[in-house]
Amino acid sequence: MTLRIGNFSGFYGDRSDALREMLTGGEVDVLTGDYLAELTMLILARDRLKDPSAGYARTFLRQLEDTLGLAHEKGVRIVANAGGLNPAGLADAVQQLAGRLGLPVRVAHVEGDDLTARHPGSLAAHAYLGGFGIAECLRAGADVVVTGRVTDAALVTGPAAAHFGWKPADHDRLAGAVVAGHVLECGAQATGGNYAFFTERDPRELRRPGFPLAEIHPDGSCVVTKHPGTGGFVDVGTVTAQLLYETGGARYAGPDVTTRLDTVRLTQDGPDRVRIEGVRGEAPPPTLKVGRNRLGGFRNEVVFVLTGLDIEAKAALVRAQMSDALAASPPADVRWDLARTDRPDADTEETASALLRLVVRDPDQQKVGRVLSGAAIELALGGYPGFHVVAPPGKGSPYGVFEDVYVPHSDVDHVAVLDDGRRITVDPPQDTAVLDDVPPPAPPEPLPPGPTVRAPLGRVVGARSGDKGGNANVGVWARTDDAWRWLAHELTVERFRELIPEARELPVTRHALPRLRALNFVVEGILGEGVAAQARFDPQAKALGEWLRSRHADIPEVLL
Repeated sequence: MTLRIGNFSGFYGDRSDALREMLTGGEVDVLTGDYLAELTMLILARDRLKDPSAGYARTFLRQLEDTLGLAHEKGVRIVANAGGLNPAGLADAVQQLAGRLGLPVRVAHVEGDDLTARHPGSLAAHAYLGGFGIAECLRAGADVVVTGRVTDAALVTGPAAAHFGWKPADHDRLAGAVVAGHVLECGAQATGGNYAFFTERDPRELRRPGFPLAEIHPDGSCVVTKHPGTGGFVDVGTVTAQLLYETGGARYAGPDVTTRLDTVRLTQDGPDRVRIEGVRGEAPPPTLKVGRNRLGGFRNEVVFVLTGLDIEAKAALVRAQMSDALAASPPADVRWDLARTDRPDADTEETASALLRLVVRDPDQQKVGRVLSGAAIELALGGYPGFHVVAPPGKGSPYGVFEDVYVPHSDVDHVAVLDDGRRITVDPPQDTAVLDDVPPPAPPEPLPPGPTVRAPLGRVVGARSGDKGGNANVGVWARTDDAWRWLAHELTVERFRELIPEARELPVTRHALPRLRALNFVVEGILGEGVAAQARFDPQAKALGEWLRSRHADIPEVLL
């Protein structure tokens, strides 16, 4: 009764040959492709403005061209959210492809997530649907199911619910599948990609990590693994890192179930095998998340290169000159950032240089266009010594803003559309519960006093970070019980703010997950209006965790 579900795409632009690799590398029953992120929805919305028939991930079609026959031959079903803003259009395109290839493939799709018409001013407003629409398509015999905006984990909960006959009230089983789906959703991040302790592995092993799969059991437990002979590795560390990615507290809310991340138990079950069990679920919240993308205005930027001596004085001069030039019609938002990438007595010009970045935003494109570019270039012969820029500023480009809003389940018409045109309505959950924070667990006993060494945090802890709208999360985990005892007491909210100065004036919440030996920090507002607004150097906070690991602390000698 085990259901083997694999992943072949973690984002729009992932390895194009992964679908074939997963079909030929070993046994699998269902393959899932995740193409949608907050930024992707904005990209697809802009595509649709140019062409109303667009709005889906065209790369998915290209991947199917030489693999759909193989999938049909092997009886492997494919579930992907590549439909984006136009799942019906993608379903039609897949059906036409199957016809050209002479394959009797049944294609279904899920719709109802698009609420753009109810949110004036939005380029795209889409509810995050659960997995039961996917389940209805599969129960009706679909070979390929494409969706629009569903939760990433729904790509796994749907096939699992269809295969095992789970009902909406099977909260524990659904929660187990959510955890499996969250581990699989980002592809190679579960098999050694982007892994904090990568230097401990043979570099040859990491050149081309394979894609993960989960062996899901009827009770919702699973084993995460990968096809034999593929690159990368699967261990408790890689799975822990992915579980912490873009999550928050102990209650992980979704449209089908609220998953209790504080109940997850991980054990190594052999080489490249991690068992996940003990997951508990609760009724989902009474509302659905809706992601809204809208145009925020226009932005432009210029990066000045400051070389050699007097870096601070050079930065002050160009800031004053640019402020004077823009004073007549200043942009609504002006941000300067000086990155001291320079070194004293450097043996190359590049390593003797710092970067001064100016970013401007305004609803009026003219205020960030020629006015900025002209002011910057006019300083070429009248600015600081050694004046040059990384690239000439352009005319200004539009940027997007991502926002979360919430609506009752009943506001969304969740529908499974079968290959013969039949439409099956997916009822909203009958049992819901308001989402409350879990009381903080009791901390472990601290380590006894002893000698310490000043060293980077990353010597003893791993981290993975990511974005949710304007917020960022940083998951930090220890690999031993003693390291956890130290981490739980050392890395308080106050200490986190000391180590990450950007967070000092922002709301920071710490969530402890003792079974994972992990802390999860949520930093509100650090990403401004979301990734599309590019409010900071690392707009998706992908490296925020690695910055934290590089910060120094007094670490007990016994841990090093």
